[in-house]
Amino acid sequence: MHTISLLEQTVGIPFTHDNTVEVLKNGDEIFPAMLTAIENATQSVDFLTFVYWEGYIADKFAEALSEKASQGIQVRVLLDAFGALPMNKALLDKMKKAGAHVIWFRPLARWKIWKSDNRTHRKILICDDQIAFTGGVGIAQEWEGDARNPNEWRETHFKLKGSAVRGIKSAFVENWIEATDTLNHDLFKSDDHPSSGTTSVQVLRTSASVRWSDIVLLYQTLLSSASKKIHICTAYFNPDDALVEILCRKANEGVDVKIILPGSHTDKRVSKIAAEDIFEPLLASDIELYYYQKTMMHAKILLVDDEVSCFGSANFNHRSMLKDDEINLVAIDKALNTELDAHFEEDLSNSERVTRQRWKRRSLTRRMYESAIRLIKQEI
Repeated sequence: MHTISLLEQTVGIPFTHDNTVEVLKNGDEIFPAMLTAIENATQSVDFLTFVYWEGYIADKFAEALSEKASQGIQVRVLLDAFGALPMNKALLDKMKKAGAHVIWFRPLARWKIWKSDNRTHRKILICDDQIAFTGGVGIAQEWEGDARNPNEWRETHFKLKGSAVRGIKSAFVENWIEATDTLNHDLFKSDDHPSSGTTSVQVLRTSASVRWSDIVLLYQTLLSSASKKIHICTAYFNPDDALVEILCRKANEGVDVKIILPGSHTDKRVSKIAAEDIFEPLLASDIELYYYQKTMMHAKILLVDDEVSCFGSANFNHRSMLKDDEINLVAIDKALNTELDAHFEEDLSNSERVTRQRWKRRSLTRRMYESAIRLIKQEI
């Protein structure tokens, strides 16, 4: 079955076919493109993020958003109340004073304790309903630079034009309406999305659910469809048993399966241990596992065969699949797949392979950590 037809029937979301997708690699490419789009906006700026912390880039975004709001442009800023909690309050005041609508998503004091663990992990910027950005980047100093050292994280973000912008906007609108309890027609500035390119894109927004998410279905479908390669890079790797089984089966069928994970520079040690707990069956199936060495690997990319690229805010872990609101896109485009695979190969050159022999020789302490983490794996 054709990939587009398979995904549309499985996930239930149609592709649009008039899009352009531009790959932005690391902060040196990502942030200038986003700031330029904000600067050029003439009608509206919609901005949603999980991480907004501190540093030069945090100040620059607050300045750019404030400047637009002061010009009378409709500026909406939606911040996750957990992820953006460390944000400098002076930046909030600056944006509000300029006229921006700044809203917290699921304030911790308001929500019941069993709700506070379900966040919006989406990263979205939309300007004039014509240009959209999404991917994995947060607004903090860790993402500045070009992944040259441990202080500059490795990231990939995407700029889109075309009808797919509507789907990305719907993810913003969903979270905005929940946070404000209001559906205002001012949310929508334009229904005109002139044809921009020829890339087919499917936009999948997922919300926290009870033991299930469309992200799981998407990943299962994409992995099962592979006949040549599955290349994954992710910040946090903790898939369920079904996905592990598919990965192993595909590798045993001769599919080239490679996975790049954060190495010693991971920002969450517990997530690294959770990933290591499932290394044994993956290595037994000759899946190639790599630790990225230069800095924190935060990009979230899944490449299947020669033309399918999946990217967005979701990691390959339980939290993204079952707990958080996420947005992922599937693009059918050979040139895009080739470009992202070239980045993947470059990242491999800066990674250390985990061999089966080496893994069998790991320490008793390391094995004990893996056993202990199993008690909380579904929370990670």
